[in-house]
Amino acid sequence: MKIYNKLVRDKIPQICKENGQIANIRKLNDEEYLKELNTKLKEEVFEYLESEEIEELADLEEVLLAIVEAKKIAYDDFEKIRLDKTQKRGAFKDKIFLISVEEKI
Repeated sequence: MKIYNKLVRDKIPQICKENGQIANIRKLNDEEYLKELNTKLKEEVFEYLESEEIEELADLEEVLLAIVEAKKIAYDDFEKIRLDKTQKRGAFKDKIFLISVEEKI
């Protein structure tokens, strides 16, 4: 038996069954779910930083979308927040690396 104790994608129990395994699962309540999504977010960021694989970014986006939904925010509203922030502060397209800021005298 291998112990995981982590949030997994919805089809994992079925995949285990198809592989002749028994997945012991339980459904999380809303509070537990959000906590585990945050844990999963950290895991996916780490996995991407380790591998730099695009597939890991896809996993990261899936977790981000689940967090937005769990917080009961419509995706369009989330996208508006992102676009508003981009309009006010820019994006990361210009590859600007800030070294320091000095106060004017």
